Amino acid sequence: MSSWGSGLLDGLRVTWRNLTRRSVTAQYPDAMPVLPPRSRGVIALIEENCTVCMLCARECPAWCIYIDSHKEVVPPVEEGARERSRNVLDQFDIDFSLCMYCSICIEACPFDALHWSPEFEYAEYDIRDLTHDKDRLRDWMWTVPVPPALDPAAEEPKEVVAARKAADVKDTAPPGQEPKA
Repeated sequence: MSSWGSGLLDGLRVTWRNLTRRSVTAQYPDAMPVLPPRSRGVIALIEENCTVCMLCARECPAWCIYIDSHKEVVPPVEEGARERSRNVLDQFDIDFSLCMYCSICIEACPFDALHWSPEFEYAEYDIRDLTHDKDRLRDWMWTVPVPPALDPAAEEPKEVVAARKAADVKDTAPPGQEPKA
């Protein structure tokens, strides 16, 4: 037999063998996938932690974060103190049609206002609906998993050890005398 005929027979043999086996494909809507613990799905926002420092928007390579704020004057706490001003978040939008899921915004946030949620089912029929505002980003927070516990056998960070030593030295100093550094 020619090589064309043996190739055809091999192909038919493989096809027949696979037709008689049970399928291993998990049908998505019926069987939800098991995601790894650090999956990147959608970004969630804790609005109370956001200080409108704009680091996330400045560091974003896709320029998909839009932030707007205004300054608010806070009255002094004590008499004779001066008034303070603080930024109040008015708008915080992320356009997920532009987002590259690179995590730079989450790493740049110094106040832990942004978190990854493993939720991946947020497809839309209209691309304009992929821009999530601060209310919708806040709703994703309930899907953010709790961070894993620290390893009890791990060494303490050197900053914690230094702070503990400084506190112990301060406690052992005689009253009215500052500890020597």
